[in-house]
Amino acid sequence: MIINFDFTFNAIAILMGILAWSVLGYLAYRIYQKQMRKPKIWKILIVLYIGLFSFSFEWSMFETMIKIPILPLGVWLLYIVVKGKGERWQTYRSFAWLGFLANFIFLLSTLVAVPIHQAIYHENELSTYISTVDNASINPIHSSAENLTLNNEKLLEQLHEMKQETIYSDQWYEETYMNAESTSRKERFPYQLIGTSPKWGSGLQTIIYLEEDGKGILLSTSKKQLYFRSEISLIEEGE
Repeated sequence: MIINFDFTFNAIAILMGILAWSVLGYLAYRIYQKQMRKPKIWKILIVLYIGLFSFSFEWSMFETMIKIPILPLGVWLLYIVVKGKGERWQTYRSFAWLGFLANFIFLLSTLVAVPIHQAIYHENELSTYISTVDNASINPIHSSAENLTLNNEKLLEQLHEMKQETIYSDQWYEETYMNAESTSRKERFPYQLIGTSPKWGSGLQTIIYLEEDGKGILLSTSKKQLYFRSEISLIEEGE
């Protein structure tokens, strides 16, 4: 079986999954039609499910973990169980192997879905992670945060203008925690940006932080962090 994208709702993955299941259903129907002795549908489903089990090789591609099936463990198990009943094995053998073949169908759907997803949802563009800002606002998460508000119009204007920059983790840590007294310490990202939505269908889950000067945005996903910088501040004096 394929380990899918680490996304809540991934339109491309869902569409490819539906296509893969449709192909599997069609092949199972063709096999069923050719059978002289028609097996029960629920038994076919069980055989297909068991046939899916395999010894697989894991491989990471574009930050997506996939499994390449090598040994048909499910097929072997079914053969051991019914090998004494030759006629029954002949009836279900094709479905067992189709179950193993399904691993490659799902693998192919994933291999196709990954580059399509990368082409549609550019992971290094801010607009992929922040698409709608109508209900966006900032939430102070540190005592050094000032009483400021988000300028939604400026944020919307800067979504395609902000450039990705390098994250200087060590330098930022030293500036925040090593070179300042605890009483006067200021958090570099004292605001959390909330109320935004990623590009539809991307399924990206992101925690977004806003820099103290209102010009930097730090995106934190389950896999990596991205830093974008604006030429103008996105925050203004609060009411």
